[in-house]
Amino acid sequence: MAKSAKNKHPNSIAQNRKARHDYFLEEKLEAGLVLMGWEVKSIRAGKAQIAEGFVTLHKGEAYLAGCTITPLLSASTHVVAEPQRQRKLLLNSKEIARLFSASQQKGYTVVPLSLYWKSNKVKCEVALAKGKKLYDKREALKEKDWQRDQRRLFKTSR
Repeated sequence: MAKSAKNKHPNSIAQNRKARHDYFLEEKLEAGLVLMGWEVKSIRAGKAQIAEGFVTLHKGEAYLAGCTITPLLSASTHVVAEPQRQRKLLLNSKEIARLFSASQQKGYTVVPLSLYWKSNKVKCEVALAKGKKLYDKREALKEKDWQRDQRRLFKTSR
């Protein structure tokens, strides 16, 4: 069976497909995540969502905010689980400086694209992105439809 072209990482946990629709992605980076034990267990159970996530940059550090990691019912009773807490992204200082200076420009932001496993670590793919206008989104949908029709035509002509 062939691998899906959409799922870049074979050990994918969560995807942010909305970001690919709403933004032009310019530069992608891989970042580690600082997680608590209950969060790792919940991620292994598939309880992570990053569709509404965003990256904030302040005081020389990057944080992943707006993503939800739902705690398991069997989580420890002495741990206070915050599903929406900000999680620190592990990037080197040059990468953070580059993202910070670029995000200060008008129209640019930093968005999370996916969470995935790399060996036994959880990694987050983040991208420097520029917002699309409505007409850009329509154009992308037209192009996607045309590509689908083109594949369909070539398949039937053989």
